[in-house]
Amino acid sequence: MSEPSAFMARALALAREVAGRTSPNPAVGAVVVRDGRIVGEGTYRGPGSPHGEAAALAAAGEAARGSAVYVTLEPCSHHGRTPPCVEAILAAGAAEVHFPHLDPDPRVSGRGRARLEAAGIRVVVGEGEAEARRVNEAYLKHRTTGLPFVVAKFAASLDGRIAATSGDSRWVSGPQTRVWAHELRTRIDAIAVGVNTVLVDDPQLTARVESASDPPRLAERQPLRVVIDSRGRTPREAKALGCGARTLVATTDVSPEGWRREIEDAGARVAVLPADGRGRVELPALLSLLGESEVVTLLVEGGGVLLGSFFDERLVDKVHAILAPMIIGGAEAPAAVAGVGAARMADALRLQDVSVERLGDDVLVTGYAVWRGDGA
Repeated sequence: MSEPSAFMARALALAREVAGRTSPNPAVGAVVVRDGRIVGEGTYRGPGSPHGEAAALAAAGEAARGSAVYVTLEPCSHHGRTPPCVEAILAAGAAEVHFPHLDPDPRVSGRGRARLEAAGIRVVVGEGEAEARRVNEAYLKHRTTGLPFVVAKFAASLDGRIAATSGDSRWVSGPQTRVWAHELRTRIDAIAVGVNTVLVDDPQLTARVESASDPPRLAERQPLRVVIDSRGRTPREAKALGCGARTLVATTDVSPEGWRREIEDAGARVAVLPADGRGRVELPALLSLLGESEVVTLLVEGGGVLLGSFFDERLVDKVHAILAPMIIGGAEAPAAVAGVGAARMADALRLQDVSVERLGDDVLVTGYAVWRGDGA
């Protein structure tokens, strides 16, 4: 791996602008460089739109002949909704191509590189690899395992509580954090909560655009809402079933058939999945279903019981923990993460590659879960 040049850094910045919004495809940025300056740049905007390389080459026009193309992923070599990027590069007359790593998609996976090299184009691989893998972390997991990249998110007080002893949870985090959270929802494919969260908070689970001058409005891109309800307790009038977004209710065969029909009549999809040893929806089965449905990123928002189950089963890839400057107290106040937990401190999950950011008065801690023995 090598550090990105200024040109690759620009391509990565373009990819970060659309990260999560091009799903199930990767976020790709590209720049065309000639005589030491950028003569064209482009970003993939989603299914059906030109790929980053094609957009950048089109912007460069004749200046692309003899140029170097910097792109954040191996150029594709297969026909999809748009022609192969490799063919666009060859047609434009580029002299060299730089990209950070191969695309794990089996339709590409080295074929793009081989096609370019066979045509006499100089190929440089490895520049900015670490940063590029971060940009497409969810895509890379989904392409290699078929499973969603799981992000656990919670907002808690300094003493680790997500609600008061009465169950009241509005609001733990401040307004700037809520704006950040809605922006995050536009960059994920699905958002999951347990049925207790639906019963207590009745959330809409939508992505909204908020500003100081205008009333909130629904964002153009909405995540799939996933309610995990093993016994069938979600009311038909729950806000998570309406409000103009898709909903999947995951349940087991213990739930009443009549209830399932009511939920489907309300516009949601019901999936009956196997139960685990505690009678709850088997989470690996749910992840497999979501992965098959092209859910690349799953955001798990709670409550504490559901988050505890995801952590207990070592299914979490990344954590967003928001700490609010308040003390709630109370032995009965719900904790951010429940479940079985670690029996010893040595067994506790310690996050890696941790970053810390201020969101108003709140503090956002982001890190990656590396489970002992998983070879990561």
